[in-house]
Amino acid sequence: MQLDLNTKAIKKNAYRITKKRGLTSLRVRVPGGSLDVSHLEIINNIAKKYGDGHIHITTRQGFEITGIPFEKIDEVNKEVKSLIEGLEINAVDPESGYPASGTRNISACIGNRECPFANYNTTEFAKKLEKEIFPNDYHFKIAFTGCPNDCIKAHMQDFGILGMADVQYDQNSCIGCEACVKNCKKRATGALTMHSGKVKRDERRCIGCGECVLNCPTQAWTRNPEKFYKMVIMGRTGKKNPRLAMPFLEWVDEDSIIKIIKNTYEYVDKYIDRSLPKEHVGYIVDRTGYIEFKNYALKDVKLSPKVKVAEFIDFGGYKYEKDAFMDKVE
Repeated sequence: MQLDLNTKAIKKNAYRITKKRGLTSLRVRVPGGSLDVSHLEIINNIAKKYGDGHIHITTRQGFEITGIPFEKIDEVNKEVKSLIEGLEINAVDPESGYPASGTRNISACIGNRECPFANYNTTEFAKKLEKEIFPNDYHFKIAFTGCPNDCIKAHMQDFGILGMADVQYDQNSCIGCEACVKNCKKRATGALTMHSGKVKRDERRCIGCGECVLNCPTQAWTRNPEKFYKMVIMGRTGKKNPRLAMPFLEWVDEDSIIKIIKNTYEYVDKYIDRSLPKEHVGYIVDRTGYIEFKNYALKDVKLSPKVKVAEFIDFGGYKYEKDAFMDKVE
């Protein structure tokens, strides 16, 4: 059977163009990576009724329901409506199915709902950002992680949001046991040292992990209830210069992060290479330079005096010239 396919429309409707003739896969987004188990019944029913009975769990905390015939797309869209509404996906029209252009599923570690190391509710923030920026045609990858352990691999994203603990020290409650100092030296950055029986913190080395709070037996260390974040930017995999994201902002607040990401869509709209089917934002930053990106990203953003902003970023990445670091075995 010959099908007249509008592949661009199919991709925007969250379906993949596969190598199997006449078959597609539905991409199901799960903002923040958390869903009620009742939603799995919908995924199960679609996979069995329309697909090949299999799903693929993606690295971005979504599902791909495989083996769906193209002619069944309209029927699948009707069944997926309840999933879109249940997950509160920011769809233009739930009747038309899952919107998937541009911004990929916003992923998140489990956050402080469960994890003692996490400094904030990652899923809650991810869902809030979802409603601000989706749907959008430009290709962004965003991930939220609760602490510098970075279980979600935020350093591999265009925007990685790491929770920071603004720790407070009460020296009157400190008994000088050095539990926090020893832990910081072995498991973190060595920002804590002992002086005359009390703890000193080197703010240059402190990354806001909050482990001193967890290791103090007398609660001399506490977390400031106000939430702060570190934003790392332009990490990526792929063929062209894979690299880790680098620090852009530290001690930044939630509203500023949302505004910065929304501003970046305007930056991409101006500088994207429209001769390509898509272009990741990191390649655009490489082309225009970090300063131009920063000017757009921070436009009309009112940062508090506490925020630290990178003046310059060397993104690095590895080299492709093999003779630069590899020798042939003779």
